[in-house]
Amino acid sequence: MAVRLSKRMEALAHLVTPGSRLCDVGCDHGYLPIYLVQEQIIPSAIAMDIGEGPLLAAKTHIAEVGLEDMIQTRRSDGLAAASAEEIDTVLIAGMGGGIVIHILTEGRKVAQSVKDLILQPQSELKEVRRFLCNEGYEIVDEDMVLEDGKYYPMMKVRYVPETKARRQSVAEHDFLFGPMLLQKKHPVLHAYLLREERIQKEVLERLAGQKQTPAIEKRTQEVQAYLQEIQRCLW
Repeated sequence: MAVRLSKRMEALAHLVTPGSRLCDVGCDHGYLPIYLVQEQIIPSAIAMDIGEGPLLAAKTHIAEVGLEDMIQTRRSDGLAAASAEEIDTVLIAGMGGGIVIHILTEGRKVAQSVKDLILQPQSELKEVRRFLCNEGYEIVDEDMVLEDGKYYPMMKVRYVPETKARRQSVAEHDFLFGPMLLQKKHPVLHAYLLREERIQKEVLERLAGQKQTPAIEKRTQEVQAYLQEIQRCLW
């Protein structure tokens, strides 16, 4: 039985380096490692989740396609049950940005030892990118898809300690929207920026119609600054 992936999951699969040994943190139903092994993109994987339910579902799906010898399952809080000696790539997708940062902080030894991290935070993208920069990670590739009305940015990251020395030169819009997406002039990012520009202009109109308290004035300044960053990045 071949696994069919969503557009988001398919884009994540394309970021995985062929031949790497994958650790999927928060594997949910295990579809991505199953797909990657079935398509012979990777030789093996470890599917990990903190919840018993998702892990049981992953075990069931792996057994249904007869890949128990190639895909292990482990209950794990973040990267706690993984070691760098057995994996090359860590995938963390579908979680909030704060959780992604927590996993990378608590699992720093593993995260900084593997070749690649594939990250797809659901929120707090700016904070995640800033954290990566400050910790010495470099974004080497990015993609972005629109699926069911939602935008999903994702990135491939590598630990390069020398990156710390360059963090002061990173522009704010790189943290906000992604350096590689901007460099590529990614069409999905372009659509996202146009939508954000429209939304922020509407917010400014509503703020202008309210009584100008210090809180409203502060909020107006914040929105104006964000709008300027958006317009600076539009092409």
